[in-house]
Amino acid sequence: MSYGDPLLVVALGGNAIQDPSGDDTVESDFEHTTATAQQLVQLAMRGWRLVITHGNGPQVGNHLYRSELGAKHGELPLLPLEICVADTQGGMGYMLQQCLANAFRDADIPAVVASVVTQVVVDPDDPAFGSPSKPVGEVIDDAHATILRDHGWQLAEDKRRGGWRRVVASPDPKEIVEAAAIRALVDDGVIVVAAGGGGVPVIDTDEGLRGIAAVVDKDLASALLANDLRSDGLVILTDVERVSLGYGTDKERALDQMTVAEARSYLEAGEFPAGSMGPKVEALARYVSATGGDGVIAAIAHAEEAMSGRAGTRVVA
Repeated sequence: MSYGDPLLVVALGGNAIQDPSGDDTVESDFEHTTATAQQLVQLAMRGWRLVITHGNGPQVGNHLYRSELGAKHGELPLLPLEICVADTQGGMGYMLQQCLANAFRDADIPAVVASVVTQVVVDPDDPAFGSPSKPVGEVIDDAHATILRDHGWQLAEDKRRGGWRRVVASPDPKEIVEAAAIRALVDDGVIVVAAGGGGVPVIDTDEGLRGIAAVVDKDLASALLANDLRSDGLVILTDVERVSLGYGTDKERALDQMTVAEARSYLEAGEFPAGSMGPKVEALARYVSATGGDGVIAAIAHAEEAMSGRAGTRVVA
């Protein structure tokens, strides 16, 4: 990896870090993150410089729940949602940078990895604050959902996973506050972990920046960061091989490629739900429109093949 190599922003989904079967122990998270790091090393070996972003939906929901339980039963101060986002950025960033550094060492590739706790400016008047839609935390069964509703939680059904998820506001990202710092690190050859969980949501006030209770979608934040960095590619790694039309129906059809115009048409037609594939497709449409770069959605296990044009769904101008 050198300064002249192409730059790739890699947005990791939750299954890149956490066992999708439900084992959310620290040991399991490190095991899954190590496997993901080995896939990322393959990208670096193909000549890509890397900036890594990641989701934090399950983790931030759990962190928020711990805070609420601590405040209720342990007389501890309640942590605001944006502080929970910052806390998970730090903890997950530590895990990613350690697993990445170890994976590069095992491959005998010199590498420096650093995490940047990243703030993202949002609009306080964003309509998302009046319509919470971002799932956080674990899947909740029907009986537990009834109890949590009585405690004031807002829940949305996750039909794919057969349960309910807590939902919070997810405003549109407007500015990556630390973009210049991330660029400086990248230009110095550092592999950067940034915008974890979409970044800590903040608003710009007359008194300066101030946190606000929300969770920014990590794919939309990744597209904004990739645009700021003028990266050559943005790949969103998730748990599906390709984007599909008619998902879950007898007319399901996987797509190898779609134009930005087709992506927008499918979004308007409701092909991609807001809580799952929708933000990913929207993020790539924004990125490709702004930069003309290489935009791909693919499975984690096929990251290298996706960037070689042999896997995933590509969004083109």
